[in-house]
Amino acid sequence: MHDGITLEGQGLPVAVVVTTEFLHEAHVQRAALGMDGLEPVVITHPLSSLTDAEIDGRVRQVVEQARKVWLQG
Repeated sequence: MHDGITLEGQGLPVAVVVTTEFLHEAHVQRAALGMDGLEPVVITHPLSSLTDAEIDGRVRQVVEQARKVWLQG
């Protein structure tokens, strides 16, 4: 979140990716850092223990969300 907030502050659209397990924490951090408008891109938890095929599925979860953030954010 910190890097995303820094980049957003420089006018660069950012898609910060978080898993469902950490979504609440992402919202808390963005509020504490004064960036309530930064919407995280959310994927299903977990991530670290997945196979390559399962990671491909997570990528598919990100694509449309990230596109929206980058082009409409």
